Amino acid sequence: RPLMAKRVFDCVVAGGCLVLLSPVFLGLALLVKSTSPGPVLYRAVRIGKDGRTFVMYKFRSMWAGGPFGPRITRAGDPRITPVGRILRRNKLDELPQLWNVLKGEMSLVGSRPQDPRYFAHYTAEQRRVFDNSPGLVSAANVAYLREEELLERSGESLEEYYLNVVMPDKLRLDLDYLARRTFLTDLGLLWRAGFGVLRRTILGAWAACSASLW
Repeated sequence: RPLMAKRVFDCVVAGGCLVLLSPVFLGLALLVKSTSPGPVLYRAVRIGKDGRTFVMYKFRSMWAGGPFGPRITRAGDPRITPVGRILRRNKLDELPQLWNVLKGEMSLVGSRPQDPRYFAHYTAEQRRVFDNSPGLVSAANVAYLREEELLERSGESLEEYYLNVVMPDKLRLDLDYLARRTFLTDLGLLWRAGFGVLRRTILGAWAACSASLW
């Protein structure tokens, strides 16, 4: 029953958001398409529940056919388009994953889906995060809201720093959260994620306006 209630909650929220935000989806799709050549959506193969792969959707934020590189990005990555930087900074590129939630491939809350290349480095204990459906929001990505800036400041090999420092800590946070999660803690995490993104957007707009005045 708890799983059924969670699934109903996911469907109601994801479906409602898809309907209410449809004008936003259309506007973002037109913005992506009109400012850089290539598809509107980026389809990424990711690991989900029980280690199964699925296709995760995002608004494309990188130049199509651009140079290949690490599957993770740091702030200032030249592969990211100008519009893509705005989308990523405000997590708007993740909105199409509401469709993944509606399809049952993801949940609103759970450990973030992982690229197969990095999932191969998980220990048996770490793979327990995918005993549950992956999520649009996780304890780790709330804590690491500024992950791209952190990776930029690391001063080390990007992938080594991610594999040896960031990824293990994010998995620790998610495992700790999943061990004590309740419906109320999920609601709290969704609130924190939404508030964190909104706060970052407002502060960024304020900084931009202040800089233009001076």
